[in-house]
Amino acid sequence: MRPETAAAWATGVGIGVATFTTTWFVLNRLLALWLPVPTAPILTLVTAIVLGIVVSLERGRALARRTVRAE
Repeated sequence: MRPETAAAWATGVGIGVATFTTTWFVLNRLLALWLPVPTAPILTLVTAIVLGIVVSLERGRALARRTVRAE
């Protein structure tokens, strides 16, 4: 793996982690208002994990393609 591609994937993972964190904070606060205690955090965690993984893969793939085309 080339350094540019590794950096692109690392950036994508960083964006995914930021998405996970933001989703966790916002969605947990909102769902805690309407759902009971054991349900809200579990639903929030599952949603944040899935969304973080999807964003990481999509951004990493897009950034890696962009670095290959730039050369």
